[in-house]
Amino acid sequence: MDIESKFRELEQKYRSIEAEMSNPDTTGNMERYNDLNKKRLELEEPVTKFREYNKLCKEIADTKEVISSSTDKDFLELANEELHELEKNEEKLHQELMFLLIPLDPNDRKNAYLEIRSGTGGEEAALFARDLYEMYNRYAIKSGWSWEVVDFNEADAGGFAKVVVSITGNKVFSRLKYESGAHRVQRVPVTEASGRVHTSAATVAIIPEADDIDVKINPADLKIDTYRASGAGGQHVNKTESAIRITHLPTGIIVACQEDRSQHKNRDRAMKLLSSKIYEVQEEERMKKESETRKMQVGSGDRSEKIRTYNYPQGRITDHRVNLTIYRLESFMQGDIDEVIDALIAAERMEKLKDL
Repeated sequence: MDIESKFRELEQKYRSIEAEMSNPDTTGNMERYNDLNKKRLELEEPVTKFREYNKLCKEIADTKEVISSSTDKDFLELANEELHELEKNEEKLHQELMFLLIPLDPNDRKNAYLEIRSGTGGEEAALFARDLYEMYNRYAIKSGWSWEVVDFNEADAGGFAKVVVSITGNKVFSRLKYESGAHRVQRVPVTEASGRVHTSAATVAIIPEADDIDVKINPADLKIDTYRASGAGGQHVNKTESAIRITHLPTGIIVACQEDRSQHKNRDRAMKLLSSKIYEVQEEERMKKESETRKMQVGSGDRSEKIRTYNYPQGRITDHRVNLTIYRLESFMQGDIDEVIDALIAAERMEKLKDL
């Protein structure tokens, strides 16, 4: 099936949905109406783009016809300039239509958990983990997302040995999923008297939030422990055992939540995180079965893969998956990270287009 036939099929489906939604029997059935509206919204962008593309193609055909029947030099010069501009727009729209044919990642519209752990480098690695935490926090604020700490383990120097955050908002996972992997920093630690540059690392995991239908957990498979929440310098100290640690015995996955003073709320949050981690494992297994060539140019999402270097002396960030280097580290650490994310999305799209 060629691209035009595919979009005509989608357009016909869109019209059928609109017709059914206007039917009195449907408007009286809210569940059916909402289900149809969800499907209509999914088709709205490709159908609108296809109609725009058809309109542009007609303009190109009309302009070519006018050019072929005219002998006025000045008019022909203007018409050819207009045709050149129309054909540029047609090429751009055609590529956008191709991108819309790429199958959507079912997790793209989901919320996500951000998990940051300090790696090699001791205290400096823990401080870098906190820097990454603050960078993503600023990006979340700019994106209009909600940010809620679920669990943390502070290091002695004020950094993070580990921190887990729940992020909710529009298309959180689709924007952050490329951040999973090992992040390397090269800089002079505050504790370094001789001014030598050290290399440290932290790992980032972006986990899609699981829906209730995604994962079923048998309560008999859980080991649940309670303990007192605590933090560095006496912060977050709780005199009751409100913190929760849950171990999923079949997989060995351990999650914890200590941010709330309510044991019940901490348990609910820990269960949601556990469901999401189990879902992540299941998704990885499914994708491996579907394709042994899952590792694309932009990386596999494996948190052990070195994906990015932050070089402070040179003020640069290098993303190794797309060989992109930018020299504005300060603004990047302030949450201005869209340029790199957009480059990663574009690279993945081009890889997927090759498979179409």
